[in-house]
Amino acid sequence: MDIFKTQESNVRTYSNRFPVIFSSAKGCWLRTEKGVEYLDFLAGAGALNYGHNHPVLKEALIDYICNDGVAHGLDMHTHAKAAFLTAFRHHILAPRNLDYKVQFTGPTGTNAVEAAMKLARKVTARNNIVAFTNGFHGCSLGSLSATGNQHHRGGAGISLSGITRIPYDGYADIDGLALFKAMLEDNSSGLDKPAAVLFETVQGEGGLNVASVSWIQKLDKLCKAHGILTIVDDIQAGCGRTGSYFSFEPSGIQPDIVTLSKSISGYGLPMALVLLKPKWDKWSPGEHNGTFRGNNHAFVTATRAIEYFWKDKRLETHIETCALFIKKEIEALREAYSVLFEKRKGRGLMQGIQCKNGEIAGRLAELCFQKGMIIETAGPDDDVIKFFCPLTISHSELELGFGILKSAANEVAQLITRKAS
Repeated sequence: MDIFKTQESNVRTYSNRFPVIFSSAKGCWLRTEKGVEYLDFLAGAGALNYGHNHPVLKEALIDYICNDGVAHGLDMHTHAKAAFLTAFRHHILAPRNLDYKVQFTGPTGTNAVEAAMKLARKVTARNNIVAFTNGFHGCSLGSLSATGNQHHRGGAGISLSGITRIPYDGYADIDGLALFKAMLEDNSSGLDKPAAVLFETVQGEGGLNVASVSWIQKLDKLCKAHGILTIVDDIQAGCGRTGSYFSFEPSGIQPDIVTLSKSISGYGLPMALVLLKPKWDKWSPGEHNGTFRGNNHAFVTATRAIEYFWKDKRLETHIETCALFIKKEIEALREAYSVLFEKRKGRGLMQGIQCKNGEIAGRLAELCFQKGMIIETAGPDDDVIKFFCPLTISHSELELGFGILKSAANEVAQLITRKAS
């Protein structure tokens, strides 16, 4: 551990919460160098929707490497890229009647958001972008300006501009869309007409806040009426995390621009992309680029993940079954430990339980780690326990995870009860 303390920056976070050295991983499990196993309810913060080292994806990657497949190709044409684009169009876009062009950006989610914001400003010739309370879109300056979290914003070192913040669905019981509509229609509101609105249908880092179907549809209609582009940030909520491949599918909308990253590669390999309606593809060659936008190893595993998991409804059915189990378990926890918990939040396998405060949530996560499970907190006060297991988790592993949480909850509840008496 000394090498990490002496050489690695203080900016690290997860290693502070889980202070062990991991050496291997498989499925829903992480193993330390000492052979201790941990059930993974973090899943790379959503980058490992299909678990660690899935054998089907691993085989595809090993075969590609052993055959000297192109590893790095900038944005040149390769067989790996062609296979990915073909699979994505055939299994993801076409069945959903979606017509998007694909832009490969630098391999991080924040880079995809930067590109989406730049493109919206370019095609509309307008600067302002509307984002929402508790939204999280990344930590590079453009996407950070759209992020609400003050901790992250404080790291910028300069003022963050170009964004108008509107209340998200359910925020402080304020009708944010009514406010937005009124401001758009009032020439003295002070609102510069936006190039786009940028939003998550389920706010991950913001506390698993869910936008209702009606809210999303109203926002989409309002934007269309005023010539404002819609950008859905599906970096964390997409790739099946909420139940459907894209989180916006239940609403029936077709955003102008969609950002994807995290689990798009299927294997934890860096990859990000922007989906854009063909009429908005106004880029000049190289106007937004990045050295590692051609990660062919990620293309290989992404293609195999799509062909294996999304050619039929089996995974979606499994997610639905698991989501119902989690919902029932959360409600049972709320009833059994009302001294600890407030309410269930989220959707699909992007659910959580809000605690009375961040101290309780933090203690529960710490105890879960001590008992063999990795789980994190979310929300502005870190008061939401976030269930982010791989989508491929088995029922027995889900039961085990909730058994660990119940054991932790029992300990914390007893401690609170003793203090109160």
